[in-house]
Amino acid sequence: MATEVFNSKSLAVQAQKKILGKMATKSIATALVDDTSSDVLDELYKATKEFTQNKKEAEKIIKNLIKVVIKLVVLNRNNQFNEDEILLMEKFKKKLHQLAMTVVSFHQVDFTFDRNVLSKLLNDCRDMLHQIIDRHLTAKSHGRVNHVFNHFSDCEFLAALYNPFGPYKASLEKICNGVNKMLDDKNI
Repeated sequence: MATEVFNSKSLAVQAQKKILGKMATKSIATALVDDTSSDVLDELYKATKEFTQNKKEAEKIIKNLIKVVIKLVVLNRNNQFNEDEILLMEKFKKKLHQLAMTVVSFHQVDFTFDRNVLSKLLNDCRDMLHQIIDRHLTAKSHGRVNHVFNHFSDCEFLAALYNPFGPYKASLEKICNGVNKMLDDKNI
């Protein structure tokens, strides 16, 4: 008979992921993220709801985004990543920074928007994120990652979002202002 080893830290991390995952609502997100991030999430929700014409789907996408971020933070704060995952996390942060700069640049500089470039950056981030969380999160969490990134990397969504004459112009302006502030504050 094998002896089971009890690991309270592992149990605590599992509990945190489970509890925070279940509580990923807008009010919890507001309590866990700063005002700028919250504003960006609100605008992403508005644009997603308008694009999909589906309030529940838009809510689910943003909720999944929040859940994934919360779980990533819990894993990181509890030092759950091995050396390879830490290196991947650093590459992921750099890629996310590049993505944020590209999002803002495409908005600020006329006629530079390229949906394929933005889509590829998002897909690269998704792929790295899958590698980072592979040992730690369930297939359901991997599905959430795909759900979020499949929506935001959709070339039709990106084209609609960046259309200078489209209905998302005000949302894109607010998203880019928020992302730019996050870059200035070194939060991305």
